[in-house]
Amino acid sequence: MEPSELSRTPDGEIRNKTDILRDFQVSFFTMSRLLSFPWTFLEKDLESNKSSDLISDILKQTCLHSLCRKFPPSVRFRRLFLSELIRREAADCDPLDELYDALAEVVGAEDTAECYKSYLLPSGDAVSLLENVALISEGTTGLVTWEAALYLAEWALDHRQVFTGRTVLELGSGVGLSGITICRSCSPRRFVFSDCHPRVLQALRSNVELNGLTPPSVGVEEVDWTAASEEQLERIGADVVIAADVVYDPDIAGSLVKLLSRILRGSSPEVFVCSTVRNQETYGGFKQQLDQEGISHRVITDAVGRVFPYSRDGVIELIQLHTTAAQ
Repeated sequence: MEPSELSRTPDGEIRNKTDILRDFQVSFFTMSRLLSFPWTFLEKDLESNKSSDLISDILKQTCLHSLCRKFPPSVRFRRLFLSELIRREAADCDPLDELYDALAEVVGAEDTAECYKSYLLPSGDAVSLLENVALISEGTTGLVTWEAALYLAEWALDHRQVFTGRTVLELGSGVGLSGITICRSCSPRRFVFSDCHPRVLQALRSNVELNGLTPPSVGVEEVDWTAASEEQLERIGADVVIAADVVYDPDIAGSLVKLLSRILRGSSPEVFVCSTVRNQETYGGFKQQLDQEGISHRVITDAVGRVFPYSRDGVIELIQLHTTAAQ
């Protein structure tokens, strides 16, 4: 292998050209920050080879890939990405026609409030989601994928036995990343996505269908934490309950805790809650309310395989819940 096809990361890991191309592809389809892309490897390759071959290969794995044709990232993101490739194109090489053709496609295109993000699984399959470009839209944060959902999905991929052959209920599913990943990779017997915001439920149903998941093994239900009936919970009959990024508002934490208490004292499922700890007071208050309801928790400290690109700078905590009597 040529030296130019190898690169060493800051922690000493050696990456080859195939790894770099996958890094570009994974980051592109999740619309990661452009600064996070492995541009240094590309620049070194251009310096040593004086060829646009690697740029051509990157294009084939991103803008010209069939996944981009079917589920394209936002127009603005593709425009910025292509501009960065052009900026780095070797000055003494012939211009790459397909690069400028791809840019021409998006220069005059109109951007929209929604776009697709695709999260590549270790199997090579992809979870494609229609998400909102704004973090908060239509009065909800549920139209985008948050870090705790990505972390929970990674943990699930490492612990598939927790979900295989079982009925899973997800509370606050949002756009569906964690649940769809579990459905595609962990073989649950039945999976029930849930939320309560009408617009989120609409987006959730669309994404579930988009990824080829259908009844009766998969369902989407409205579950209002303050009004869920015993009949609904018994009908679902969950063996496993999961929730990601649902502990961010102290005003609704109490309703969540009371619902979790009812679920745990009903069919006694395994319950996992994953949270990005943005406000220690809010998160601590949630745990305090768990204690008051007689629910204990165990922090799961297993390392997870890094599958999806996202910021890992913040504190993400996964806990398993138990009724005190069950311990």
